[in-house]
Amino acid sequence: MGIKHCCYILYFTLALVTLLQPVRSAEDLQEILPVNETRRLTTSGAYNIIDGCWRGKADWAENRKALADCAQGFGKGTVGGKDGDIYTVTSDLDDDVANPKEGTLRFGAAQNRPLWIIFERDMVIRLDKEMVVNSDKTIDGRGAKVEIINAGFTLNGVKNVIIHNINMHDVKVNPGGLIKSNDGPAAPRAGSDGDAISISGSSQIWIDHCSLSKSVDGLVDAKLGTTRLTVSNSLFTQHQFVLLFGAGDENIEDRGMLATVAFNTFTDNVDQRMPRCRHGFFQVVNNNYDKWGSYAIGGSASPTILSQGNRFCAPDERSKKNVLGRHGEAAAESMKWNWRTNKDVLENGAIFVASGVDPVLTPEQSAGMIPAEPGESALSLTSSAGVLSCQPGAPC
Repeated sequence: MGIKHCCYILYFTLALVTLLQPVRSAEDLQEILPVNETRRLTTSGAYNIIDGCWRGKADWAENRKALADCAQGFGKGTVGGKDGDIYTVTSDLDDDVANPKEGTLRFGAAQNRPLWIIFERDMVIRLDKEMVVNSDKTIDGRGAKVEIINAGFTLNGVKNVIIHNINMHDVKVNPGGLIKSNDGPAAPRAGSDGDAISISGSSQIWIDHCSLSKSVDGLVDAKLGTTRLTVSNSLFTQHQFVLLFGAGDENIEDRGMLATVAFNTFTDNVDQRMPRCRHGFFQVVNNNYDKWGSYAIGGSASPTILSQGNRFCAPDERSKKNVLGRHGEAAAESMKWNWRTNKDVLENGAIFVASGVDPVLTPEQSAGMIPAEPGESALSLTSSAGVLSCQPGAPC
């Protein structure tokens, strides 16, 4: 019997043993997580735990900063520009990236002080080059239809940023140059590679109710020491490389990454990386996966991935039923990674081959976990994923 044949037998034996193991940890985690009023609302079919914090209130426009108390998951505690002034974007121009005019989005995003950024009217903003977002900012698109095209947002070494209700699409590779990134003079920056939202070395980041599609590289890339990140209630469509958490297997600084992917919808010709994880600890909870191209969730470098209460509807092709994509290691080694499933729903022949053991959570990991609803609830919990239509004086 050849070595290759033996490897196949070993892989499928490990997979079978894993499938037959009782998946205890995810259930045990639910027992230790608090059951609060918002969770009872989601169980009864209303908003999910994040939306239940602020939606349904007609005074949202007068009380915008209430949103800052609503982050969940590992991005919980992200308040963005809550402690700063309201800054209103009045111009859709981006014609001077080195010295942007007051009233433009770029001017507000670069300021050193906390700001809650809103939009005067509907806008399509064609960014000429990557837009650097400074710390303590909220970019709040509620009440207007805001589209960002051509270039994306860059968060580099910052903390405490909320990006909410923004439609980003058709982001391209752009050259570098002198770009405003803070209150000081513009500084040289290398070109951007086509990410809609690129996050490096940053913490306390919350992306919520955004619609992202059709960019050259990733829709959200988080890497190089980024942690305490939540991506929630967003709609991802028409894209190949969707969410990348960890840039390379060699980047050991991502061992401390904590990230939550919750209440999102992935549909309409998405291929892979929803997310693709390296090194860190990831909760993927109550998302709706409506078919994929290559795989849904993947990774390398031994990340811990807890998949809880998701709906996985596989593509029709028999060769694409696997939810997971394992990279970078031999099959037997990758089956040691802690990739667990609990309360997930598998439809249209979807296959989830769990691996590893139930992890013992640190206090920080436990504190960031979102209580998982059953996978049968994922469609209703994600029914408002993406940009919301919000009118002042009426609930969103």
